[in-house]
Amino acid sequence: MKSLFVALLFISNSCLAQYWMGEIQTGALNYNGDLKQHALSVKGMRPSIGLNVKYNSNDFINFRAGISWGILTASDKNNPSKDLRVRNLDFTSHILEVDVGAEANLLDPENQLAYPYVHAGVGIFHFNPYSHDKDNKKTYLQPLGTEGQGLKQYPDRKKYSLTQFCIPLGFGMKWKYKKGMEISYEFGYRIIFTDYLDDVSKTYVDPGMLEKEKGQKTAEMSYRRTDKTFSELGGARGNPDVKDSYFFNGVKLSFKLLKDKKD
Repeated sequence: MKSLFVALLFISNSCLAQYWMGEIQTGALNYNGDLKQHALSVKGMRPSIGLNVKYNSNDFINFRAGISWGILTASDKNNPSKDLRVRNLDFTSHILEVDVGAEANLLDPENQLAYPYVHAGVGIFHFNPYSHDKDNKKTYLQPLGTEGQGLKQYPDRKKYSLTQFCIPLGFGMKWKYKKGMEISYEFGYRIIFTDYLDDVSKTYVDPGMLEKEKGQKTAEMSYRRTDKTFSELGGARGNPDVKDSYFFNGVKLSFKLLKDKKD
């Protein structure tokens, strides 16, 4: 948060923008990862909302900072592959993100009623994946160490942090609604640096060892197949070679907040 305020102060003192704008975005949040086989999934979409403050230059480059919230979810029951359906894993997580960045208009906004743009920046997000146990009780997964995190038998598997950096990238289309107001559609993709957004990444660990070292709940949430007893020691539970990611898309209303003296 300190970095966000420093960035805003820098922007306000160094950019020759004409006015501040507030932005409200509503739409959907979705994810790509080990529990999803298609890039876009209607079943996996959940609501999101975002608030931005933007310094509008009325030229090609604008600067912005914002906060966004949404829900991510995925389940093996929606996988087309039978082998993945029987894996029987799922997760849900709320996402809270703070980011700063810049927009580049691809056409001169002074001469267009509608024009495309791209944006990029840096951000921090918080997540906390959970599922429901056999008694339908909500259970947070990170503290359990479902893939042996923290065990001496797996020294390379550390407990993952629930707060991570991200790189927002995206594009959109703006329409001038009336003086001082814009309506836009925006798609924003997040590059992240963890493969545990869904608590799934590497290989199966022996549930018997997990129960002994971490308790029955960890063993239960680690291996959730119901069609057979455990036989996948060292077998793939996820794909550690590809990091997870998430993306927002939605409609945004932008409105003028404070005018520059020159405006």
